[in-house]
Amino acid sequence: MTAQDITDEHRRDAQTLWDYHRLGHEPRNTEAAIVLGSYDLGAARHAATLYHQGWFPLIVFTGATNDYTIDVFPQGEAVAFHTAAMQAGVPQSAMMIEDKATNSGANITLSRQLLIQAGIVPTSVTLIAMPFMERRAFATCRAQWPEVEVVCASQPITFADYLSSSADPRHVICDMVGDLQRIIEYPKYGYMIEQVVPEEVHAALKRLIVAGYDSVLPKS
Repeated sequence: MTAQDITDEHRRDAQTLWDYHRLGHEPRNTEAAIVLGSYDLGAARHAATLYHQGWFPLIVFTGATNDYTIDVFPQGEAVAFHTAAMQAGVPQSAMMIEDKATNSGANITLSRQLLIQAGIVPTSVTLIAMPFMERRAFATCRAQWPEVEVVCASQPITFADYLSSSADPRHVICDMVGDLQRIIEYPKYGYMIEQVVPEEVHAALKRLIVAGYDSVLPKS
């Protein structure tokens, strides 16, 4: 399926989810950045941009692989992201790799452990992820690492441009649906902090699930 094959109704509902997932934080100076692995190298490139702008002195790339990224990044997400950042001019001395995490909770906890093992105990971090993963990353970090100050960042891009540039636009929407369902369900397990989800966002989520964008929903 191409971006053009997605109906206008589904596109409007997906835009509603996109707008909710993005937090719009202003960049702030932090002691380290944590870049959550995925299939989107835009996160690594944006981390490099922010590093060169001087917002943080150190970047941790975190992520192993999953069923969707194993063929794209067989060496692992963190390793692929590290390579992309190095190609963008970030020095090796400013980067660390955490290559075991397979979910967002582990992204946070294992990155924290890696920093502590290196003698670094930050009081502030910048989380960098896919654009629609900002809220999930924030809610996870606030639950798993409550004492650290968090600012979220992602590639500055519109939903329309992101979808049209994706090799698998349907999967992008499925991912947004899955992330929102996790934001709703995971606080009861302690994986994330509770987030207010407006009714119009709930309604858009339900319509997209009924329409079949359900391949990345959390397993019950």
